[in-house]
Amino acid sequence: MTFRPTHYRLTTAALGVALALTLTSCGTAQDAGSSSEPATATVVDSALTRIKEAGTLRVCSTGDYPPFTEQTEGGQWKGIDVDMARDLAETMGVEPEFVKTSWKTLMDDYTAGKCDVAVGGISLNPERAEQVYFTVPTQEDGKTPITRCENVQKYDTVEEINQPCVRSIFPEGGTNEKFARKHYPQGELLTHDNLTVFDALAADEADVMTTDRSEVLYIDHEYPELCAANPDEPFDYFQKGYMLPQGDEVFKHYVDQWLAIALKDGTYQGFAEPWVGDVELGLEG
Repeated sequence: MTFRPTHYRLTTAALGVALALTLTSCGTAQDAGSSSEPATATVVDSALTRIKEAGTLRVCSTGDYPPFTEQTEGGQWKGIDVDMARDLAETMGVEPEFVKTSWKTLMDDYTAGKCDVAVGGISLNPERAEQVYFTVPTQEDGKTPITRCENVQKYDTVEEINQPCVRSIFPEGGTNEKFARKHYPQGELLTHDNLTVFDALAADEADVMTTDRSEVLYIDHEYPELCAANPDEPFDYFQKGYMLPQGDEVFKHYVDQWLAIALKDGTYQGFAEPWVGDVELGLEG
C-alpha cells in the first residue's frame, strides 16, 4: 500500500527561495562606533512571483499523447501529466490554464512565452536543453517499436525495420520523426496525424511505429490488434520531464521540490494507475 500524506502547499518560506531576498549593508552592529545604512531587499524576477501574482499557471501541452496528455473532442484535458500540472497549480495556490500546442511548434510556443511550464510526455534531450530548463526526471524511457501482433518477430530490431519494403509511420515533428529519419533511411517513412496514427497502424496502413516505450505499453493495452515488439530492450535511452524557463533558478528549484515529493509520496503513481494499471513505466522512486 502506498502512503500519501495529507496534501499540503509548498510555501515559498518552506523552500527558502521564493522571495529570494538579498540583503546588503555597509556596516554591521558589531562594528563599534561605525554607522550603518538600512538594509535593502531585492526580489528576484522569477516566473514563480509572476504566476502567483497573476493567479494562473499557464501549461503548454499537445493533448495528443496519452497516457500523459489528451484533449477530448469536447475540449477537456486529461492524462498523467495533465493531472500533475493541476496538482502543481493547486500547490502554488493558483488555477491551471492549458495552452494547446503541437510537437512541431512546442519549442517555439514555449520559448515565445505562451506558457509557464510544458508537460505531456516530453523527452529530455540536448537540443531542447539549449533553450529550456527541465525538471528532475519523471521517468526513464526509450524508443520501442509497436506493430500488428502477427508481425512482432519481423520488426523487433532497427536492422529489420530499416528495409526498403518496411513502412514506418510517425507524427510530424518531435522525437519520433527524428528517430525514424535517422535510423530508417532505407525504409518508407510516412507522416500521420498523431491522434489517429495508431488507428492507421492497426488498419495495416503502415507496418511499424517506433515511439516511447511508455506509450507503446499503453497502446498495447488499448489496441487488441497491436503489440509491443521487444519492449524490454528499447533502442535507446532518455528521460522525461517538464519544461521550465531557462535561467529561472528560483522557479526550477520550487518545481523540482514539488516534483520530488510527488514522485515519492504516491501522487504521480496515483495519477498513473488509472491509465496504465500495474504496468511499470520506469517511475522514479
